[in-house]
Amino acid sequence: MTKQNSFVYKIIAFSLTALLFASAYGMVPFAVYASPEKSEHTPQNASEQTKETAQTEKNSTNEKKEKTPAQPADSLGLTAKAAVLMNAETGKIIYSVNENQQLPEASITKIMTMLLVFEALDTEKITMEDSVTCSEYAASMGGSQIWLEPGETMTVHELIKAALVGSANDACVALGEHIAGSNDAFVSMMNERAEELGMTDTFYCNCTGLDADGHVTSARDIAVASAELLRHEKVLEYTGIWMDSLRDGKLQLTNTNKLIKHYNGAIGLKTGTTSKAGCCISAAARRDGMTMIAVILGAPDSKSRFADARKLLDHGFAKCELTDVSEMEIELPDIPVVGGMEKTVGAYADISGQLLTEKGKGKQIQAVVELPESLNAPVEVGQPIGVVRLVLDGETIGQYDICSDRASEKVTFSAAFGELFRGLFAN
Repeated sequence: MTKQNSFVYKIIAFSLTALLFASAYGMVPFAVYASPEKSEHTPQNASEQTKETAQTEKNSTNEKKEKTPAQPADSLGLTAKAAVLMNAETGKIIYSVNENQQLPEASITKIMTMLLVFEALDTEKITMEDSVTCSEYAASMGGSQIWLEPGETMTVHELIKAALVGSANDACVALGEHIAGSNDAFVSMMNERAEELGMTDTFYCNCTGLDADGHVTSARDIAVASAELLRHEKVLEYTGIWMDSLRDGKLQLTNTNKLIKHYNGAIGLKTGTTSKAGCCISAAARRDGMTMIAVILGAPDSKSRFADARKLLDHGFAKCELTDVSEMEIELPDIPVVGGMEKTVGAYADISGQLLTEKGKGKQIQAVVELPESLNAPVEVGQPIGVVRLVLDGETIGQYDICSDRASEKVTFSAAFGELFRGLFAN
């Protein structure tokens, strides 16, 4: 065979291969073929599919929430106007009575006050050793107090102790002024933070919890704020104090939360009592690495407040457990890519953390993988392409994105031509 004939055969082979390659990827070289219409059954790109799946589940969740009847107030024999039992690690509400009813909260307000204090400490806006000077306004607070005098100084550490152990209103105002510059500015910060946390039933008029028109919250919102405060582990060094003192032992402090001494695993958080609010508490307890938050609003007396909190906490620890799902093994297949330079992409899902389950049922969790049969190019690295749902007793208790582990660019004729050309004449 002559060199000329050999070259001709290579050109013919190259042309036929190019046409076959283009046809396989649905391309139309030189506009010879009409582009086929997209089938209505063609899988959507993963990002669109994931968004629709998430929206469908969100709508379904909202429908279920709206249809769920209010839990009777006497299910556990509670006396309070409103109550919530929440798991702190997952934010899941286990039991509730009138969870969204707006009510005064008394000194439980200080949970948000302390959240802002500890966030300011984390960002180093303030330090524990800062010297805080009491203003005329802070000294004028009534109710629970440590009787700060105008011009008197205490450290941030001492004022936190006064606020969380002794429920001192003057200490809270002094801290707020130190952080924000004024009491009004600090209260505005409290309302902004509540909005960020989704506390839709809450409005603060002060940082102390003293009765004021329009100063309201709900049991659910208090649980949310409490869980957020518990993320700052250092707060437990104060909320777990039973007795302490200030002013070189001259002022004795005793924790108003009696559960600290009398309930197994109690770690905090805050009580509150006023004529409008009645007796209230946000009680947190931790056992075997699981933290429960019991919120009681509007109990008729202090004894009933603690009894209600005990019933909620007992119920949570008896009924629930945390299951670590990080070790779950889930096989995810490669997904074909239509019209991509890479014919397939791999898939991965970051399944980690803990889920709240009924005690003894953690091993019954099943993984349901939802992936399209194929993807349309282009596909990006880390692009959501599906979901893994963790299901227990027919209910989805956890959901995680499945993402692509590599990219697949969309095939163009010039790119295909170049690949073929390099492959054909590589040798």
